[in-house]
Amino acid sequence: MNNFIEELRWRGMLQDMTPEIEEYLNKGMASAYLGFDPTADSLHIGHLVGVMTLLHFQRAGHKPYALVGGATGMIGDPSFKSAERNLLDKATLDHNVSCLQKQLSHFLDFREGTSNKAELVNNYDWMSQFSFLEFIRDVGKYITVNYMMAKDSVKRRLEDGNGLSFTEFSYQLIQGYDFYHLWKNKDVAIQLGGSDQWGNIVTGTELIRKMEGGSAYALTVPLITKADGTKFGKTESGSVWLDPEKTSPYAFFQFWLNVSDEDASKYIRIFTVLDQETVLDLEKEQAQAPHLRVIQKEIAKQVTIMVHGENEYNMAVKASEILFGKSSTEDLATLNERTFLQVFDGVPQAEISKSEFESAANVVDLLSEKTNGLIFPSKGEARKMIQGGGVSINKEKVTDPNQGLSFSLLQGKYLLVQKGKKQYYIISIIA
Repeated sequence: MNNFIEELRWRGMLQDMTPEIEEYLNKGMASAYLGFDPTADSLHIGHLVGVMTLLHFQRAGHKPYALVGGATGMIGDPSFKSAERNLLDKATLDHNVSCLQKQLSHFLDFREGTSNKAELVNNYDWMSQFSFLEFIRDVGKYITVNYMMAKDSVKRRLEDGNGLSFTEFSYQLIQGYDFYHLWKNKDVAIQLGGSDQWGNIVTGTELIRKMEGGSAYALTVPLITKADGTKFGKTESGSVWLDPEKTSPYAFFQFWLNVSDEDASKYIRIFTVLDQETVLDLEKEQAQAPHLRVIQKEIAKQVTIMVHGENEYNMAVKASEILFGKSSTEDLATLNERTFLQVFDGVPQAEISKSEFESAANVVDLLSEKTNGLIFPSKGEARKMIQGGGVSINKEKVTDPNQGLSFSLLQGKYLLVQKGKKQYYIISIIA
């Protein structure tokens, strides 16, 4: 059993904690929970800090609980949000909860027979049993309005002029009750969360103290930022999701591969389970040869395998080599359709029918007339560039303008045309 606090500390993952938590953890196996808002049917990489916190907790020999807020997701946490969220119905939330559990199983050990097996709980299971009158009578009486108003997340919303609905204002009380419920029924004495959750977490410790005279503990991790000040986990196309249908494994891999040198040392500590000695060795290697980007490559490898598995990682590597290095038709053929289209996302595409494709007299005809001038406006230009060695199809150089169309179609329907060094086109043959 390694020391959970020390593990977080060297990784730069420790923000605040209540007194005596280390002493409590040293007594033996403890239980802690961390909440996830099921407002989407996938986690994104912004959630990974919390997921990794639970992972390290379990690796330290303790028992992690992942709480999905089926009830609180109907409200929306106002913590440091500028406006109220859209409320979701139960059917949508149930679907989202099911998807999140599947993703969490990539990180946490939920297997029966594991002494500290992870458990997933849904606060809808207990909150749905409360009537409004029962809740304000049995729980609300223990926390004063002054106490709730003093929270930074509440004060900020009131000060910025946007106001705060009673629904959102009640969020911290409901989250506090979650902590109390798990403390009483599951012996969970620790709540983990991001630093923006501190106020909500200590509301829970206060409820436990006032309702039962019990002791409970809080620990928060820093909110992740990027060195350039932009929001972590966001790209031009939006959030980076764990669901491969929302963010392809290739795009996921590329995100980590392209993190800045300033962020790389921080991220490899937070988002991988590599030990301290390995991380320090990688940092020395990076300092000696920054252009090789060994830390970024290792982060991309570790996180992609953890989320998507080794096969998808290998395909992402192969795709990168195809786009940025030398490759062949055989290499292209190893990509699945999703990865192929992601790699060449934004590349101009020409769609032609199968009969049009088969009727093309030669490669010059295909690259000019049959594709309506998208690649070459005339046969003369196509012939000239082919003779100059500037055209490849499926990564194979075309040297004869009169060459027939003996190319193997990628995924049964695509040809990848390269014109010059950097211009790519896709010809899509449709039935």
